[in-house]
Amino acid sequence: MRIDLTNREFRLLLDLVYIGNWVLNSTRGEDRFAPYDDIESKLFALCRQHGMDILVDKWNETDVPSKAYCEGGIHEAIAYYEDNVFYEILAEELSRRDMQYPEINEENYDEIVVRMNQYMSEFQASGLDHLVLED
Repeated sequence: MRIDLTNREFRLLLDLVYIGNWVLNSTRGEDRFAPYDDIESKLFALCRQHGMDILVDKWNETDVPSKAYCEGGIHEAIAYYEDNVFYEILAEELSRRDMQYPEINEENYDEIVVRMNQYMSEFQASGLDHLVLED
């Protein structure tokens, strides 16, 4: 297979592959999905052929994203995504808890959305500062 990409498109593809592999493997410890690591390594190795050497390093004979790449803003993008997912899941779970954990259906969907929006407004204004856990 052959894919023709500009350098800019290739750089964006690296970001997509890195983010995808991060989502799949970053929490797995030793039980990683090796094929995703392998494809990430294969693509980052191509950086050397396209004048992007700064984006790739060798580690244990494997091509990996370089420190410069990892510190170049990609983790800020991942953190932004993770924060949004965290707050959305928390808002949904709290909303469903408030309603005694119903299955979401046509009849209660609007109420859940209203409650979620209220929680999201609070989280946007105060983060978790006003969240209180009680026994």
